[in-house]
Amino acid sequence: MAVKLRLARRGRKQKPFYHIVAADARSPRDGKFIEKVGTYNPLTVPATIEVDFEKAFAWVMKGAEPTDTVNAILRFKGVLYKKHLQMGVNKGAISQEVADEKLAAWLGAKEEKVAARKQKVASEKAEFKTLVSGAPKAPAIIAATDEDRNAFAATEGGNEEE
Repeated sequence: MAVKLRLARRGRKQKPFYHIVAADARSPRDGKFIEKVGTYNPLTVPATIEVDFEKAFAWVMKGAEPTDTVNAILRFKGVLYKKHLQMGVNKGAISQEVADEKLAAWLGAKEEKVAARKQKVASEKAEFKTLVSGAPKAPAIIAATDEDRNAFAATEGGNEEE
């Protein structure tokens, strides 16, 4: 029996929501599955991904083949990196402690990137709300000195005579 890690669609029309499941390769997309591994919501910015790290890692180590999308999700979450490090430990190339340290450092850097992206989206949303709120614009943009007005009028008047 070939096991695949794949997406099972939930949600309504035009509002997709997915469960990441381990299922027999012969079963239909939304049919019977062996175990739910996580969820994926592509509608949020950035996309919300919740994966039970240990369950996903156990299935990948047992030989379950992820689909292309689930492969990208597992790579993003670090499950495939952990598999890569574990294979090195199994072969004796590195020790388990070194592998755990590398994984922790990688996960920390990834969390910082995600937090920065969430902060950027929140600031863009707040900036957009202030733009559409109808509040008056800053007076620095509207204000012009008398000298600027006179200089503008002189150049406009000079262009009309020619």
